[in-house]
Amino acid sequence: MNATIFGPEGLEITDWERGFFREVQPLGFILFARNIDNPDQLRRLTHSLREAVQRDAMILIDQEGGRVQRMRSPHWREYLPALDQMSRAADPLRAHWVRNRLIAAELHDVGIDANCAPLADIAEEATHPVLKNRLYGYDVQTVVDACRVCADAHLAGGVLPVLKHIPGYGRAAVDSHKDLPRVDAPRPELDAWDFAPFAALSDLPMGMTAHIVFSDIDPANPATTSARMMKVIRKDIGFDGLLMTDDLSMEALSGTVAQRAAASIAAGCDIILHCNGKADEMAAVAQASGVMTDAAITRANRALALRKTPENIDIGALEAELGRHLG
Repeated sequence: MNATIFGPEGLEITDWERGFFREVQPLGFILFARNIDNPDQLRRLTHSLREAVQRDAMILIDQEGGRVQRMRSPHWREYLPALDQMSRAADPLRAHWVRNRLIAAELHDVGIDANCAPLADIAEEATHPVLKNRLYGYDVQTVVDACRVCADAHLAGGVLPVLKHIPGYGRAAVDSHKDLPRVDAPRPELDAWDFAPFAALSDLPMGMTAHIVFSDIDPANPATTSARMMKVIRKDIGFDGLLMTDDLSMEALSGTVAQRAAASIAAGCDIILHCNGKADEMAAVAQASGVMTDAAITRANRALALRKTPENIDIGALEAELGRHLG
């Protein structure tokens, strides 16, 4: 398999995409608002993507709730931003579990089996608004507990969680979609604070890197393309799950998409995430990324083995419970 996850262009896969995906065999796919109209259409799309590669490929989405959710009303529930819900709920962790169990049920129903959550970045006063209210708390233990609840709720619903943004994006004061964040905090402070939630959650099956420079470790490269930071993630933080990049199209990274892909793989990322659906870029990224390493295949198989038939739940009862928590 190719060491990539791609986002298709539209509501249906094109003839070019069908042939490209069949030939290249990416590990999986990721969907965005441009790919989503209604439940029946979405089920057809997820079926078509798997049919193109002739296997039960993983299909991801960013369905955090709040501002970052690709599936929206009137067909799917709307949720508060996570930080707002955590501060408002009478029992924050139970409400967080209910919220994420409902999200997992919505995803599984349309053939999506991986969600880019939980977020283990710690909210700071300076955290950029693009991220801040998506987070779960302002201290290590709150974040760890909420992430664990989120991951457990997804797994119970047959959906794989993706831990992000490793090794920590909470101090970022700029938006990495547009600029490269830089953190100048000393290493001991990073270990005790920024990296600590990820170390506590290092057993989760998949993770996503942060496009951010930690100058005390590698002043020249963002974590995604830094071999030094990959060593920190694997050895010091102890994360041995499948590690994918954040979207390669984000402007925090420099160079062409092919150069970004090659640099990320060379640094130690397992999988390249390319999201914008542009055919020429996908072809270049597939070539630059190459086939998955043996270690990446092992990690992917270990993660995929956690997919299971969801446990039965009473959707109406959980909706009512979430309402009571937030009432």
